[in-house]
Amino acid sequence: MKVAVAGCCHGALDKMYETLELLERRHNVRPDLLLCCGDFQAVRNEADLRCMAVPAKYRHMQTFYRYYSGEKKAPVLTVFIGGNHEASNHLQELPYGGWVAPNIYYLGYAGVVRFRGVRIGGISGIFKSHDYRKGHFECPPYNQQTIRSAYHVRNIEVFKLKQLKRPIDIFMSHDWPRSIYHYGNKNQLLKMKSFFRQEVESNTLGSPAASELLQHLKPTYWFSAHLHVKFAAFMQHQTNSKEELPKATKFLALDKCLPHRDFLQVIDVEHDPSAGDSLEYDAEWIAVLKATNSLVNVTQTSWNMPENNGLHAKWDYSVTEEAIKEVLEELNHDLKIPCNFTLTAACYDPSKPQKKVQPVHTINPQTTEFCAQFGLTDINDRIQQAKEEGSVRGEHEEEEEEEEMDSTGSAEEPSEYNTDNSGLSSINPDEIMLDEEGGDEDLSTCSVDPSPDHPPDFSASFSDIRIMPDSMAVSSDDAMDSTNEELEKSGVSKQVEEKSLNERPLKRIGGNENGNSGIKKIKRRNQAIYAAEDEDKTE
Repeated sequence: MKVAVAGCCHGALDKMYETLELLERRHNVRPDLLLCCGDFQAVRNEADLRCMAVPAKYRHMQTFYRYYSGEKKAPVLTVFIGGNHEASNHLQELPYGGWVAPNIYYLGYAGVVRFRGVRIGGISGIFKSHDYRKGHFECPPYNQQTIRSAYHVRNIEVFKLKQLKRPIDIFMSHDWPRSIYHYGNKNQLLKMKSFFRQEVESNTLGSPAASELLQHLKPTYWFSAHLHVKFAAFMQHQTNSKEELPKATKFLALDKCLPHRDFLQVIDVEHDPSAGDSLEYDAEWIAVLKATNSLVNVTQTSWNMPENNGLHAKWDYSVTEEAIKEVLEELNHDLKIPCNFTLTAACYDPSKPQKKVQPVHTINPQTTEFCAQFGLTDINDRIQQAKEEGSVRGEHEEEEEEEEMDSTGSAEEPSEYNTDNSGLSSINPDEIMLDEEGGDEDLSTCSVDPSPDHPPDFSASFSDIRIMPDSMAVSSDDAMDSTNEELEKSGVSKQVEEKSLNERPLKRIGGNENGNSGIKKIKRRNQAIYAAEDEDKTE
């Protein structure tokens, strides 16, 4: 099975799908599945733009809304995770995952699905230690803090994923697992991104939570994006016993979706030829969700997950074969994910701009159906209940919430990650940066270019699209001399140069206007990079 993997999409769906079609025309290579590693930007309308944590300069409508409205349909099944530049209000509707458009599936805060027998997992967002132990308490309309914290990884999602025992074939995260750079061509990475040096040498670049998952899950492939550079690594995992077979992970980080950037990779993955072509639930993951449902927290209370330290009556939430069997029986052994996409917001209409429309907190029917089917807590419904009780921020009732959770989690324990090291280098000039101490910026101004009448100019040549070689084996650390580019050229390589490519709401819950909400000013430390991007009109 051929799987295409893309880095940060930034809403440029037309460009991404046109590139895949070009690949098929020129090289007769048609991927069966497309994976996107975050910053997908599923923006439906102007209100969604206000929920995306980027400066006004980068708030563009792009082309997702055409797939949301049904004007276009994704030509290949697309599965994606969230990053740190998303329409957070839209993705928040689907905490357990769901369809954002026909044939485009979001994995949720964390999730595992199957396609043709291949087990695919992922975790959305980026790591920030000051929000890691909080619950998912945010809801629109966001303020300057929650518009960012909404996409920060939470410990409960990592905890759920760590309950998995069965092998994972592919895993996605937006930010890189910390330390992964020691297993690839680190010297070449630092030549391309010299501003990473301090964090690489201090081993603080990347997400410690993702690193923890990498060590636990040991997937065959791990794909990331976020840092806007392509990088390959090969990690040989230690075995816990002599009987355990050695495992290794092939890691690949992808560049962002821009002309002249190497943003897409195609790999061959072993699959079950007898399996159908439908996206399917993963029975073990559903069983884990059911087992950990009591741990759901929708307050700002910080607490650690249960562990074997004498403070918790239960710390192991992994599931038995019997529990997995029960899930299968509940579904009558039909794991196919229903195609139940529903419009939950008005779609952008270029002829009728709605620049003053305000985001609202919406409960998605897909989530309602999913939670009812498996007996899970609807996180957004819980948030709405708390909001109606006047405690959405949990400031007056956190102690009571804490007592209720004492049997499973603890708020008194210190965080397992003491320093606030983001998955993004604090000085990465090739990323949209938000100044933590900058002034407010008006969220009411939204750019909706390009319009259908004025499509973006994609006449510039695209970067290479390569078929990944069977082996991505890389020696660890500084001993290696070959570059990532040389590794890619060691196998069968396909290169594609892009030519000219011309090419109503069901809201259940309302929210209050928040005209004073804002985001901070951008830090641009590498003007040359941004100038080039501005010329391409792709941001």
